[in-house]
Amino acid sequence: MSLLRASLFTIASLSLLNCVQPESEVNSTDIAAALPTATQVQIKLPQSSASALIGETAEWYRATRSVTQMLNGGTAWVLTVVHTIVQFPVTSRSGDTLTWGPYSNALDPAEWKLDVSQLADGSYHWKMSARSKTQANATFESVIDGNAVAGDAIGQGHGSFSIDFDAAERVNPADNDGEGQFVATYDLPARHLTIDATRLESHNGVLAPITTHYVYNEAANGSGDMLLALHGDTEDAGVLPEDATIHSRWLATGAGRADIRLANGDLAATVTGSECWDTSFGRVYYSDSATFMPTEGSAAACVFATASMP
Repeated sequence: MSLLRASLFTIASLSLLNCVQPESEVNSTDIAAALPTATQVQIKLPQSSASALIGETAEWYRATRSVTQMLNGGTAWVLTVVHTIVQFPVTSRSGDTLTWGPYSNALDPAEWKLDVSQLADGSYHWKMSARSKTQANATFESVIDGNAVAGDAIGQGHGSFSIDFDAAERVNPADNDGEGQFVATYDLPARHLTIDATRLESHNGVLAPITTHYVYNEAANGSGDMLLALHGDTEDAGVLPEDATIHSRWLATGAGRADIRLANGDLAATVTGSECWDTSFGRVYYSDSATFMPTEGSAAACVFATASMP
C-alpha cells in the first residue's frame, strides 16, 4: 500500500499544477464539500499517556488501538489525495464529468487521472485511474473507485470507496505487488464506518486469502465500539482457515472491555476470552477458556458487566 500511496501523493502535491486549465463553469467546490475529509472519517479511540494504575496495559486495548491506527491511515491517505486534487482547477470537462490529469513524473512507469461525475441523484462518482507508460496501447484502469453523497451540511455526508491493489499492480508492477481489495463505507452523521479487505498471505508455505471485516461506531459523547473479524489460516500448525473475532467497547473516559472468540479451522475447540481496562488502560480483569494467560483481576471491575460477541 505504501508505494501506491507515495505515487498518489506525488500527483496530489506536485503534478497537477503542471497540467491545469482554467476552471470550467462547474463549481468543483461542491465536489470538495461532498467528499469527507480524513479527519471526519477518523476512528477516535480514547488515548492517554498516563501510566497504568492496575496491572499492565491491556493487550487487547493495544490490539484495538493498533487496528484503528492502521485503518485511519488507510482511509486518510486516499481522502487526502482526492481532496488535494479537487482544490486545483479541472484539466478538462465532458458533460457532467470533470477530469484532473492525466499526469506522471518523467520516471514514473504509469500516469494517473481523477474523474468526478455528478449522478442523477445528486451524488458524485469519483475514480482514480492509471495507465501503464511501458505497455503499448495501454488503457486507463480504475484503481480507486468511490461514491460521495453530500449531507445537509459539510461533513454530514455518506458514501464509500474501494481500492483494487491488483489493478494497481497491473498498471505499475514495478511499484506494487497486488494485495487484494479494500472497501470502506462511511456515514458521517451516524459516525459509522465499515471496512472490508481481502489479501493473499503465505502461511506454512500455502498462499491463501485472508478476509477482514471491521465495523466502528462512535457515540456523541465519545464512547464507541469496534468489531474486527478475520477469516484465514492463523495457526502455526495446519492450513485450514480459522475465524477470529474481537469486539471492543469503551466509554468516553477510555475505560473499556474486549471480548474475543477463536473458532473453526485447525482449532480443537472454540476459545473465548475477555479483558477489561480502566481509564488509564491498565488491565483490571483478564480470563480466557484456553488459559493463554492466567486469570487476573476481578470481573466486577469491568465497566461492561457481560461479554458481547455478535
